[in-house]
Amino acid sequence: MPLHARAPALHRSSHLLPTATARLRPCAAPAAKPRRRTRSSSLVRASNSDPPQQQVNLSVLRFTLGIPGLDESYLPRWIGLGFGALVVLNHLLSPSPTPAQLRSEALGLCLAAFSATLPFLGRFLEGADAARRVPLPEGSSQVFVMSENLSAVQKEDMAWASYVLLRNTNTTSVVIAIGDLFCVRGYWNPPANTSKYAMIEWFKSQMQQVGLVDLKDALYFPNSSDSQLVKILPDGILSVLAQPILSPDPANNETKTEGVILLASNANYAYTEKDRAWITTVANKFRRA
Repeated sequence: MPLHARAPALHRSSHLLPTATARLRPCAAPAAKPRRRTRSSSLVRASNSDPPQQQVNLSVLRFTLGIPGLDESYLPRWIGLGFGALVVLNHLLSPSPTPAQLRSEALGLCLAAFSATLPFLGRFLEGADAARRVPLPEGSSQVFVMSENLSAVQKEDMAWASYVLLRNTNTTSVVIAIGDLFCVRGYWNPPANTSKYAMIEWFKSQMQQVGLVDLKDALYFPNSSDSQLVKILPDGILSVLAQPILSPDPANNETKTEGVILLASNANYAYTEKDRAWITTVANKFRRA
């Protein structure tokens, strides 16, 4: 009797086994999903493990409209004049303007006039004079030379920094000097008939004579250049800014001068406080960690 009692149980389990197996088979398909997630996460880790030189650093960029010949600082003036002209056109096309429309048009003209005068008001508050850019003399020529012992990453960094400084500020001439590594770009008056190596050596000797190599604080001459800097600067320069590249020295609890960025412009008061702060940020990109 016990054997007969156990037999139906065994018989039932044999029937349930295919059913349980059939129920477990659909669960095998989702088992492949964790593998796909693992592959995707490995791809993300691989992309994050790229060298830092290939990542674009946007912390020191200034974004502009990119329209050739358009000065973005005068953009509020053109917007004010455009909308003011639309208000006048709307008044002329109205057959019988109502008092509410006249009040709205008067307010719109006031706002358009304020927008048109905003660039001049900003320059007045910054303390800039009304002098415009002075044309560069014919003797100046465009120069772009770098030291030959620069690595590929250093060449890319110096070329990028010199470009954004010339593009986003009122700079016409720039020199980036970090130890014996130099990058000279813009309008300069170097000695005639000199090779790139001789030109770099000439800039290096001139900056050592002036004393810009061990500069601790930024020097800014907004409307005239220093008498000692005249030897190295091209003709027609009205503003000069020397921004040192400082790195912390934990051993002595002080800062160490790594190099200097020399900027020259053919305009008075070429660098505002905002420009100088941005140039300091660019210079900090070259300091050692």
